[in-house]
Amino acid sequence: QVQLVESGGGLVQPGGSLRLSCAASGFTFSNYAMSWFRQAPGKERELVANISATGIKRNYADSVKGRFTISRDNAKNTVYLQMSRLKPEDTAVYYCNTNLRLVGYWGQGTQVTVSS
Repeated sequence: QVQLVESGGGLVQPGGSLRLSCAASGFTFSNYAMSWFRQAPGKERELVANISATGIKRNYADSVKGRFTISRDNAKNTVYLQMSRLKPEDTAVYYCNTNLRLVGYWGQGTQVTVSS
């Protein structure tokens, strides 16, 4: 079955960096686009970034452009989110996502807290 497992979250000071990873299994990873979403307390889940199957096309939310980088390693079935210059407003649970034949799949999420 499809599984997405996020890791790499934690507590970081403002201005710091974190790299999130999402290990995928149960489908042909290299055939599908991947996305990172986040959800802060009391807010709706929002798209942070997505990357095409080949990794050539990448899109970012305006709020993270220039600070976050999405990438993927199709040999390792893993998608990454490198986050730098983190701000308190980046605090959220971060989720990995893919859509297979119109069905959305989600990981369990990883908490990122930006605080001094």
